[in-house]
Amino acid sequence: MALEEISCAQTIGFDSANERKCQAFYYPPKNSRYQAEQQQQPPLIVMSHGGPTAMTNNSLNFAIQFWTHRGFAVVDVNYAGSSGFGKKYRNLLNGQWGIADIEDCIAAAQFLIDTKRADKHSILIRGGSAGGYTTLCGLTFYDFFAAGTSRYGVADLECLASDSHKFEARYLDSLIGPYPQEKDLYQARSPIHHANQLSCPILLLQGADDKVVPPNQAEMMVTALKSKQIPFAYKLYSGEGHGFRKAKSITDALNSELSFYRQVLSIDSDEDIPKLGINYLE
Repeated sequence: MALEEISCAQTIGFDSANERKCQAFYYPPKNSRYQAEQQQQPPLIVMSHGGPTAMTNNSLNFAIQFWTHRGFAVVDVNYAGSSGFGKKYRNLLNGQWGIADIEDCIAAAQFLIDTKRADKHSILIRGGSAGGYTTLCGLTFYDFFAAGTSRYGVADLECLASDSHKFEARYLDSLIGPYPQEKDLYQARSPIHHANQLSCPILLLQGADDKVVPPNQAEMMVTALKSKQIPFAYKLYSGEGHGFRKAKSITDALNSELSFYRQVLSIDSDEDIPKLGINYLE
């Protein structure tokens, strides 16, 4: 990719719930061969990083450039709890995982809508692992996004608590609460228990050999989506664990996600990629 085709990160600050001051990196679409009509705002992909107390930065990320080169704007959010902003900010996610993180992702998107840098009807969200959990929470508990993609994301916190080793179990104690003492809270924060609230298309990408978030998490969501006949697609990658490593899997996952968004948003393109089959999409 030529240097002039690179979309450079723009740091944005915005207000979120409970007077939180948050930060994210905004990447405008950039492709010298195409120009949007005047006053037309781009579809926006909200990226929720994993961890969940990790962080995102503005180093060159070709996965982001993949989207900006194809007409999508991207906002990569350092939601409450992200590292690198001090202990007070890091502690904001204590007891608030599944709440504060998605509030901040929505606030970032709303800020870009308000500043005329994103189309309010074309807001998407994607994330992997813990970011996949944030994605599923956003799609389940809020009527804000047009669609989203969960890559090996958590749908059932109780399963995560029972499957996690002792160190990560203590991690969940701080993010949610001790289990099984807070069993009701784990269920309340688990998208799988609230599938009746789902209404927008979802793409699920999963590694068949994932030991951290096993395929049964995605498969539970598939069952719920089928029962409501909500548009969805599910791809299970053989030989992949928690995070895709094979070039073939990475390429297919990105192209599948691209096809998914274009179909959901009715975006025409002459790019030669396989068309993803989406259940129940009219």
